[in-house]
Amino acid sequence: MIKKKKINQRDSRGYILDIFVKEPKDHCTIVTFKKNAVRGNHFHKKSTQYSFILEGKLNMYTSRINKKSQLKNKIKKKIVKENDLIIHKPFISHAFKAITKSKLLAFADGTRGGKNYEKDTFRLKKKLI
Repeated sequence: MIKKKKINQRDSRGYILDIFVKEPKDHCTIVTFKKNAVRGNHFHKKSTQYSFILEGKLNMYTSRINKKSQLKNKIKKKIVKENDLIIHKPFISHAFKAITKSKLLAFADGTRGGKNYEKDTFRLKKKLI
C-alpha cells in the first residue's frame, strides 16, 4: 500500500510534513541507493515495515508470500518517489531498484532493528528483481 503524504504547512522557511501521527515505531533507519542499486528481495513474518521516500525515484516490486515462503501472486511494479509512504505488511515481499540516487527512511513495528535486524527478515529464493 502506498500513501501519498501531503504537506501540513508551507512558508518561506520550507515545509512541515507529518509521516506518522499516533503511530510510534520500534525501529527507524536511513537507507541510501546509488542509481540502479537493488535492495530488499525479502519479507517479514511478524513485522510491518514502513518505507518513507526522502528523495529520488525508485521502482518498487511486491508480491504476497505463502506459508512456504514462495511467491503467491504475480509481481507488482510501481514507481515511488519523494514523500510516498509505503506499508509492507507481514508476508508481503518487497524490493526496490533505484531509478535515480535515492534515500528512504525505513520504520518497523516488531523485532526488526539493531541486533535483531535479521530475526524477522526472510530472503527470497526467487527474487523479485
